[in-house]
Amino acid sequence: MRLQPFNDRVYFPKWYLKGIRGSPTNSRSAVKKFVNLDTGTYIRFLNWMPAALHMPEPELIDHAGLDSTVFIRIYFLGVKIFAPITLLAFMVLVPINWTGKTLEAPAAKDLTFSDIDKLSISNVPLGSKRCDDPSEKVVQALCYSLFL
Repeated sequence: MRLQPFNDRVYFPKWYLKGIRGSPTNSRSAVKKFVNLDTGTYIRFLNWMPAALHMPEPELIDHAGLDSTVFIRIYFLGVKIFAPITLLAFMVLVPINWTGKTLEAPAAKDLTFSDIDKLSISNVPLGSKRCDDPSEKVVQALCYSLFL
């Protein structure tokens, strides 16, 4: 709440009830009550994330609440699912699509394409064995995400 100090009563009600945090209305001038003039806090405002990600769940529930703990668990599940799938896509699917010659074929002379179009599945010829491999990888990724 260093960025908008006036709103911290909304985000930290437990701390006010326990007496851990004081009201910004008493301790600050009229301008600093609503606007943070320290530009360094805008640069460092995500420094809390590594500590929160490594905090044990019971301590995180006490500190930030159950909704924050559930959000971090969903975040970790997303990383566990999508990081391996992304690595697989870059290692397998991108080279298969990039080396296809469908867009450069003589039948596609009046077709305009860029280098980014070579990364799409349209660069792999229809019915080729190379097109079966990406389909297998999609099924493997689906099985992996269901396993988690």
